[in-house]
Amino acid sequence: MSKIKICGLSRVCDIAVVNRVKPDFVGFVFAPSRRRVDVKTAAALKQILDPGIEAAGVFVNEDIAVVSEIYRNGIIDLAQLHGDEDDEYIRRLKADCGCKVIKAVGVGDVFPVSELPVGADYLLFDALSARRGGTGRAFDWTVLKCYGLPYFLAGGLSSGNAADAIGLLRPFCVDVSSGVETGGVKDANKIIEFVNTVRGIIHE
Repeated sequence: MSKIKICGLSRVCDIAVVNRVKPDFVGFVFAPSRRRVDVKTAAALKQILDPGIEAAGVFVNEDIAVVSEIYRNGIIDLAQLHGDEDDEYIRRLKADCGCKVIKAVGVGDVFPVSELPVGADYLLFDALSARRGGTGRAFDWTVLKCYGLPYFLAGGLSSGNAADAIGLLRPFCVDVSSGVETGGVKDANKIIEFVNTVRGIIHE
C-alpha cells in the first residue's frame, strides 16, 4: 500500500482532520508560498499533531543552520528540499542534524537521469516547472516506470486519479496538496476522500 502525504497544512482545523484519518506524512511549507507558515505556527501545529504522523518541512534554498534548528526543535521529522540544493548541501545538512531528506526533482518528457541528486533518503517527482514548490499539475507518469527505488509522487494528484497513479507506478508515497483544497484552503472532506481512496486500493 502506498503511503500518503498531505502537504501545505497551516491551520489547527487541518491538523484535526489529519489526526482523524492519519496519513503517514504531512507537510509544513516554510518556503515562499500562499501555504507558508512561520516557525512559531508550525511548532504549535506539530505539538497537536498525532505522534504517529511524520512532518516534513518544505524549504527552497534555505540556510542549513535554519533547517537544522527547526529539526532539532522537533518541529519537523524530515526536510523536503525544492530548490537548487545539491549533493554537498544534502551531505552537510545530514551531517549537521541527521534529519532524513526528501529531494524534489522536476520531471518533463523524459526521465531526468542526469539530474538525480545523491544522498537524499527519498526523491519526490513532480511536474517540471520554473516555479519552486508544487505545481498542482500532473506529468506523464509512464516516464517513471524505469525508476525502481522508493519515491514520493506529486503533481496534480486527487481522489479522482490516485488509483490510476498507484496502479501504474506503485510509488512509496503519494503527495497531495492542491488536490485536497477548495478555494485555496484545505478541504476536510477532500482530505478524507483522498485518504480513503488510497487506502481502499488493493494491490494485486
